Amino acid sequence: MSSASNLPDPATLPDAPEPQLSAWRVLVALLVVAVLGGGGFLVAREATSTDSARAHAKPGSGPWFAPYVDVTLTPTYAFQDRAANPARNVALGFVVAGRSADEACEPTWGSYETLDGAATAMDLDRRVAQLRGQGGDAIVSFGGQANRELAVACTDAGKLEKAYREVIERYSADTVDFDVEGAALADAAANERRAAVVKEIQDEVRASRGRLAVWLTLPVTPEGLRPDALAVVTAMLDARVDLAGVNVMAMDFGVPSAAKDMREAILSSVDATRDQLAALFGRAGARLNTASLWRKVGVTVMIGQNDVRGERVSVADAKAVAAYALDHGVGRVSTWSLNRDVQCGVTFPVIGTLSNTCSGVEQRPRQFTKTFSVLRGSVQANAARVTEPDLLPEATTATRDDPARSPYPIWQPEQAYQEGYKVVWHQAVYVAKWFSQGQTPDAENVEPGQSPWRLVGPVLRTDRAPEIEKLPAGTHPKWSAEDVYHAGDKILYDGLPYQASWWTQGDVPGEPGRNGTVSPWRPLYRIPGEPAAGN
Repeated sequence: MSSASNLPDPATLPDAPEPQLSAWRVLVALLVVAVLGGGGFLVAREATSTDSARAHAKPGSGPWFAPYVDVTLTPTYAFQDRAANPARNVALGFVVAGRSADEACEPTWGSYETLDGAATAMDLDRRVAQLRGQGGDAIVSFGGQANRELAVACTDAGKLEKAYREVIERYSADTVDFDVEGAALADAAANERRAAVVKEIQDEVRASRGRLAVWLTLPVTPEGLRPDALAVVTAMLDARVDLAGVNVMAMDFGVPSAAKDMREAILSSVDATRDQLAALFGRAGARLNTASLWRKVGVTVMIGQNDVRGERVSVADAKAVAAYALDHGVGRVSTWSLNRDVQCGVTFPVIGTLSNTCSGVEQRPRQFTKTFSVLRGSVQANAARVTEPDLLPEATTATRDDPARSPYPIWQPEQAYQEGYKVVWHQAVYVAKWFSQGQTPDAENVEPGQSPWRLVGPVLRTDRAPEIEKLPAGTHPKWSAEDVYHAGDKILYDGLPYQASWWTQGDVPGEPGRNGTVSPWRPLYRIPGEPAAGN
């Protein structure tokens, strides 16, 4: 096993020793399979250790890493920004059913935003497009610990298929993840419904484009998957879903041994799951060699302080898990979550804190993500996109943006922008990180991290200028170029209300002031891209 304290480049790794199945674990796994309704036995052809090493030494091959991002958590995490996210890929969580009974079959992000709402409120479509334009990928994850997974809430198979398909096509997803936990684990009807619908979608994708990779994410113990989690896997295999793999949530074990040695508990859970999958896939008739079987295994760790007191994952533990993944050719590694990859406390470190926005252990900013980024495998290696991303070229040479196709105001050098303001410049959307005026969003002569602007993503082909509701004539006096206005005067111009900030005559509302000065007219309506009051 590679040293956990000094991870090498994957291409330089020596041949790994051939992993061996534990006879005891195989026996346990086969007994579990028998309980689930079958006796079958494993039919596997072992690969050589040289083949295994070569598999993860090739560029783009081997384990891939995708930290989870809590999409609806405030503040919104800029996963598309390389400075904020050192990883190439992310797993976006979670798509669930709407809150009401009428919305049981409507896909939403965390029950807070519809897909259209997320595009508007969080620029999610644009941020996914930006990440893809940089060579990364976004995996969509359904389910999670909170709310209702779609297959649980939506009992109509036709509507469930439509909901899954809408998400897959919306985000051009080539890899999807089903996070099944809590009460959803024991919902046999939902598990069968999900499996049947996923099989149908996967077959249609295969017939037209290639392959849609499907992962299950399930809770685990240091001894492996519990029977209810194994039943979820079995439902997928019985439906003949081409299952890319099973990703175990190696966290919150709640046993004394885990609190004593979290690293050992994580690796033990992965080993045990691998043995169980050998039996399950063998029963389903899959002929997997050792390397192929390891690629069916994924692991997600909760960085830092876990929900269970005493269970913590340190940076050193993360290095050990990364080294283990490389040595064994594990399929994928994820973390919960990118939002938490920073030490708690600004001036003084706060250790042991459980938070959604910090880890609760000693670390440097994004140190966990950087540690796992040694895993350079490609998510897309065995999957094909359903549709092409709906975006204009990431970078253009255009010097003039089209107001009719700009979702936010076009940047103006004389305009003052406060933190959170969004603008369009050279067919890209930017958001202000702090107050600025006159600093070009895409300026090249700015030191890294010193620009007041953060790139959100490209202008999309579907973008149009938003329509602002106009007021009826007579609400305020109509603006006239000949009239003199004083501070506080209100007018209507093209149906939109404005208020004078100082004496003015002839200054057109909505346009810059004369000679490049700030306009004397303050809009009395919210401009798209303008942060809400108090933000």
